[in-house]
Amino acid sequence: MALQFPEIDPVIFSVGPLSVRWYGLMYLIGFALAMWLANRQAAKPNSGWTKEQVSDLLFYGMLGVILGGRIGYVLFYQFSYFIENPFYLFRIDQGGMSFHGGTLGVITAIMVFAWTRKKSLLEVGDFVVPLVPLGLLAGRIGNFINGELWGRVTDVPWAFIFPTGGPEPRHPSQLYEAFLEGLVLFLILQWFIKKPRPAGSVAGLFLLGYGVFRFVVEYFREPDAHLGLFAGVISMGQILSLPMVFGGLGLLIWAYMKPQRRVASKA
Repeated sequence: MALQFPEIDPVIFSVGPLSVRWYGLMYLIGFALAMWLANRQAAKPNSGWTKEQVSDLLFYGMLGVILGGRIGYVLFYQFSYFIENPFYLFRIDQGGMSFHGGTLGVITAIMVFAWTRKKSLLEVGDFVVPLVPLGLLAGRIGNFINGELWGRVTDVPWAFIFPTGGPEPRHPSQLYEAFLEGLVLFLILQWFIKKPRPAGSVAGLFLLGYGVFRFVVEYFREPDAHLGLFAGVISMGQILSLPMVFGGLGLLIWAYMKPQRRVASKA
């Protein structure tokens, strides 16, 4: 027994040559939620942020997500095809976005914003990362609606038969990611930032949390057909998540060790 994937048209409506798609709408919802949450954080007393700064930061972040996500997807997952056809990088009509590429894009955007606004890089990073999980939640739901990025074959009772996944039931890994990388990670970060934390610790916790959750979900997600599993055991998504795990753990340790070093130096 398996659940039949509902027939959902990826296009919500069309006006002439313009089509509004569910996936694009979910991206807009993610950005809207991020803006709402960012303005809410900035409105708190002594936040050190203004609405104008939040607006500029989200614009930089949006560019980072889109450009980094597309470039990352092409280089990480379609590099051989890109070498044969470099213009594939600009074929956004064919889809293809990478979260890890988007992360690098956002990090670049944070660096540019921090430099131009004379803010600490860690301060900007700690402000941004609690906004990300809501966007991930919306994006993974968009993947599910599109019937893409489905999971591996399984016999669990909540398995789906996806239109593009063949006749066998599969894990709805998009929903696993929406739950862990989106909802759970959002709640963890919101709990964590309720109290003052060392600079860099919030960003470190995000990197660690996302990396661990993504690494785990990759065991249920179907690997890219043209890449498969490296050495038969690990996927590209897991390889790209490992630097996030170790980088996040290292940033957390550094953030909490830094005040102790300062105290020791004063003594």
